[in-house]
Amino acid sequence: MAIPSGSGTEVLKVAHIAGVTNSENVLINGVANHIYSILSISICETAGAAETFDLYIDDDGGGTDYEILSDQALGANETFIWNDRLVISGTDHLCMITASSANIDVVITYIDQDWT
Repeated sequence: MAIPSGSGTEVLKVAHIAGVTNSENVLINGVANHIYSILSISICETAGAAETFDLYIDDDGGGTDYEILSDQALGANETFIWNDRLVISGTDHLCMITASSANIDVVITYIDQDWT
């Protein structure tokens, strides 16, 4: 993605994803000419069974994954909060997967800068 020049928009957004499980779940599906600044991710186990999960960026949605969290433990009915800032741009995807069948809810707050 080129360095933005000119006008654009900057909007605070929230994404809600219910029922994350053991297949790839795209949490933020990046779009060309956008920059996403992730502020916080809340991950809550809702089925009463301890799980592990991976949180990663899929570079350009092309299958090359860069792990942010790997095999992160999440206890039964517990919540994990990620407060470190992340930035993804363009067609990168923020993804999550669990190690086994699960039921996890995710809430993400982020800034979407649109330079289209």
